[in-house]
Amino acid sequence: MDGHNLVSAGMEKESEVTPVRPLRVLVTGYRSHPHVGGQGVYLRELTRALRALGHDVSVASGPPYPELDPGITLYELPSLDLFAEDNAFLALRARHLKSWSDLSEWLAHNSGAFGELYAFGRRLDRFLKAHEDQFDVVHDNQTLSAPMLRINARIPVITTLHHPIAIDRDYAIAAGRKWWERLLTRRWYRFIDMQARTARALPRHLAVSGAARQTHAERYGVDPDRVRVAFNGLDHDTFCPDSAVERETGLIVTTASADVPIKGLDVLIEALARVAAARPAARLHIIGTLRDGPAKRMLAAHGLSERVTTSSDLTRAEVADLYRRAHIVACPARFEGFGFPAAEAMACGSAVVASDGGALPEVVGDAGLVSPAGEAGPMADNLARLLDDPALAGELGARAADRARREFNWSSHALAASHLYVEALSEQVRA
Repeated sequence: MDGHNLVSAGMEKESEVTPVRPLRVLVTGYRSHPHVGGQGVYLRELTRALRALGHDVSVASGPPYPELDPGITLYELPSLDLFAEDNAFLALRARHLKSWSDLSEWLAHNSGAFGELYAFGRRLDRFLKAHEDQFDVVHDNQTLSAPMLRINARIPVITTLHHPIAIDRDYAIAAGRKWWERLLTRRWYRFIDMQARTARALPRHLAVSGAARQTHAERYGVDPDRVRVAFNGLDHDTFCPDSAVERETGLIVTTASADVPIKGLDVLIEALARVAAARPAARLHIIGTLRDGPAKRMLAAHGLSERVTTSSDLTRAEVADLYRRAHIVACPARFEGFGFPAAEAMACGSAVVASDGGALPEVVGDAGLVSPAGEAGPMADNLARLLDDPALAGELGARAADRARREFNWSSHALAASHLYVEALSEQVRA
């Protein structure tokens, strides 16, 4: 395995790691399309950066499949994709009875649980038994399914940790208004116990923030000494300042992928209600779809519905344009493992008002205003401060753009991953 070494002996900092000989890296994700969640964005950008370092990069994914750069091989591992079925119960076919991966996925889905993670792990295990001599390491995007332990016994597995889904579960259970809603929520999130056991047993992880490392230690019992931290990167060609675009006084922009408590949209609406009466120009634009639910009811109750607009299915360029026009970008989440909206807004030179949920203080640093998660009063104070002082907002925006260029780079993230690959391969040789 000496020929696979990427670094000279004695190098300790990721910033000093340079590839000497490419490794054959298989990046895996159970769902990987960039337009259905952050998982696909991460996989696309990670593979691009690893390939730029000289690695031979392949991807194994379930549907919906990723968008990859030329030269990156995709191995499709089809699932039942039951969320795309009009009637998931009737999706079972005779051939599925021959596969425990398929049958377990169907049984879990139709009994109110989420079985895709376990089923994907089994399919990946079967695939690698026939192809594992083609790869040096597996880099998994937080599947954390039990079969990963069998794979790791044959080929080193490194897992990226974003944030423990146990946090989402707890907020979702607390939001349940009836006992049966809470019961169904617990059933849906049963996979969390499997992820916790797998995370504790795997020897190495790459966390996207200090908060991601710490919460996996607290929630899942992961040894923090086995977790390396490296911030996510950004697409700086798309998310960048543009002096030709004018800021729109009073425009507050936020991203809300779902109207659920963990996203903190309720906190932002309450904060807006506290500042809006004295500031007629204050208005909110939500990147996302605002369906009938708690947020919509709150807006109506506060008489703010006419001050709120929404947009969905935007391209990254359109999102960046909104950030450039915003007076303020608000990030009120109760927890973020990293916080792409905050980082991308900063890269566009926007003044950010954020909560201290999870990694957001790490991302914002001294380039924005931070208030306690879940508290509308302090967030309202920060909104008012910047609405009343556009010069301060401009100063923070300039500082934010500089911080984003300096701190959030995919090349640095890929170098940190490469360092973990070397350590894993070195341990395999010693064993």
